[in-house]
Amino acid sequence: MNRDHVPSPRPVPSPRPVPRDRSVPSPRPVPSDRPDLPELRELDRKRSLELLARADVGRVVYTVDALPAVLPVPFRLAPGGVLLSAPAGSELARAVDGAVIAFEADEVDGRDGSGWFVTVLGRAQVRPATRAADPGGTVRIRIRPELVIGRRLA
Repeated sequence: MNRDHVPSPRPVPSPRPVPRDRSVPSPRPVPSDRPDLPELRELDRKRSLELLARADVGRVVYTVDALPAVLPVPFRLAPGGVLLSAPAGSELARAVDGAVIAFEADEVDGRDGSGWFVTVLGRAQVRPATRAADPGGTVRIRIRPELVIGRRLA
């Protein structure tokens, strides 16, 4: 082996930007490989956000040390994004500030599998909570929806 030979490093692909305000096309069936699974129908952005506003709890998806993490959280939908609260200094607050993350909520009937799910992808912003009654250090996390994907299970 030639000791003077140094292998060339592989080029590192640049990260792809998150698409801005991409709406899902008009509703159409998404085929299923299994006949016993419910059919998926795409929802447009407006209907997806209407359904998301009805849910109380969702899941925030982020990374910690390059590993995926999923955390169920209460939330509310407000103008400009999905709002969450977290303790200041928590793993969640540290990991998401400025990062592109995912948020998902759903409502599924366990008997027949009907329902819906909505996923929001966007950049998170962490800010101190504005309530003076919370001196313990709660932060508000806003996820600005850059991509909204909704599906109805029928």
